[in-house]
Amino acid sequence: MPRIQPVDVDVDVADPEIQSLFQQVKQATGGVVPNFYRNAAVSPAVLESYLGASGALAKGRLSAALREEIALAIAEANACEYCLSAHSYVAEALGLDADERTRARHFHSADAKRTAALTFARAVFEQRGHVSDASFAAVHAAGYGDGDVLEIVAVVAINILTNYLNDVARVDVDFPRVHAGELARAA
Repeated sequence: MPRIQPVDVDVDVADPEIQSLFQQVKQATGGVVPNFYRNAAVSPAVLESYLGASGALAKGRLSAALREEIALAIAEANACEYCLSAHSYVAEALGLDADERTRARHFHSADAKRTAALTFARAVFEQRGHVSDASFAAVHAAGYGDGDVLEIVAVVAINILTNYLNDVARVDVDFPRVHAGELARAA
């Protein structure tokens, strides 16, 4: 059960700021406002900051597929079922098959270059940014430049933010549910 009551999009939202933010969300999601956004809108500043950061990263150097793979890995590592479910849905829509999505949840890819990015993302996550020189050199050796490295860090950070927001608020999952940890239980 949610701890924070989300903004109801089915009634007129009196706050023009929230109306404007929901219009941005609808444009990005095909006309729907998933529960994450409804919860974030309880603080328009939170929703606006998320939309700004994710929108900027969408214009960056990393592909949408790689950003989703990182999101899946971070959601699995943090056991955030909302994010795991949402990003599984988006990743599938981007063409990542079930095997690719499963590998991503373990910071791996069938593609060596993407595995290097995911390995670096794991180091950023696990070491809270205090990555070793060897990790930094490995991601560069795989062909990622300094701008790419910074974007990987930003994608890790924004996904930690959404994981925490969803888990603290206990946001209802409104995507086909994917359970965190099910891969470990199945092994």
